[in-house]
Amino acid sequence: MQEKTVKGWHYISAVLLLFILCLISLSLGTEDVSLLSWLQGQVSDSAKEVMIVSRIPRTVSLVLSGSALAIAGLMMQTFVQNRFVEPSTTGVTESASLGLLIVTFLKPEMSLMGKMLFATLFALIGSFILITVINRIGKGHLVVVPLIGMILSGIIGAVGDFLAWQFNLQSILQSMNLGDFSGVLQGRYEIIYIELLLLFAAYYFVDRFMIIALGKDIATNLGINYSLFILIGLALVSSISAISLVVAGSLPFLGMVVPNVVSLFFGDHLRETLPLVALGGAILLIVSDILSRLLVYPAEIPVGVVIGVLGSGTVIILLRYYIDGRV
Repeated sequence: MQEKTVKGWHYISAVLLLFILCLISLSLGTEDVSLLSWLQGQVSDSAKEVMIVSRIPRTVSLVLSGSALAIAGLMMQTFVQNRFVEPSTTGVTESASLGLLIVTFLKPEMSLMGKMLFATLFALIGSFILITVINRIGKGHLVVVPLIGMILSGIIGAVGDFLAWQFNLQSILQSMNLGDFSGVLQGRYEIIYIELLLLFAAYYFVDRFMIIALGKDIATNLGINYSLFILIGLALVSSISAISLVVAGSLPFLGMVVPNVVSLFFGDHLRETLPLVALGGAILLIVSDILSRLLVYPAEIPVGVVIGVLGSGTVIILLRYYIDGRV
């Protein structure tokens, strides 16, 4: 049986594919902006403004959000030792959404950074609740942890729905539940660059996270502070979820699908596969965004709908394979 490993050309191919998709993303829209004329300097002032104000921020946000959410999903799967969890199915995204809803009601004039920090705090609380419940109940069968996550998501989501109806915040809640990058513009997306730092932090600590996945006793015997690195990992996941939610809204299944597909083809050595997971997340999100802009052109479908359809179908296939013991 051929050993699953990552070769150099895998990274190069993924980077080239991502670069091509970014060029396609930059060229799409109702305003005709030719990349060739842009490179030749023969572009109108209105086209320059569209590129700088809208398309570049949108493409950058797609790349960073996709990469970060895929890594967040991989970290959650590592911590709870289950392949079918990610922030949007374990109550983490719903907790961040609840925090964002509360701060929007209490202090609507707060900056994006302040709202992001508030959402991160609630997401971190939701993460701790999930870990506590799993530790008490046990991991059990493959589907036990995802079911616990969905129950927790439903409870937290119900609280958010109640508050939204009670205080007339339904439109805000709906915009958070439907991931959409059409409103990403210069001046209100810059906090997304924090995710770049979070990605570097995840790669820096990846070896510790691999040891954490072996269990508390083994990690402690190897000199790793188990509780500290669980806290660091959950803080990274919560921050990524909150930032993506503030910038674009909820993007379901991305953090579940990409790590599983990469693991299926390249194994589970996190130091090698982490860059591919990040690249894969960016590629999947940009492809979904391109489809969302082309399917009903010149109008748009929220990218969260497209990635939800693609992701849910992929999860069903993966779940069947894992249960049947084919993977």
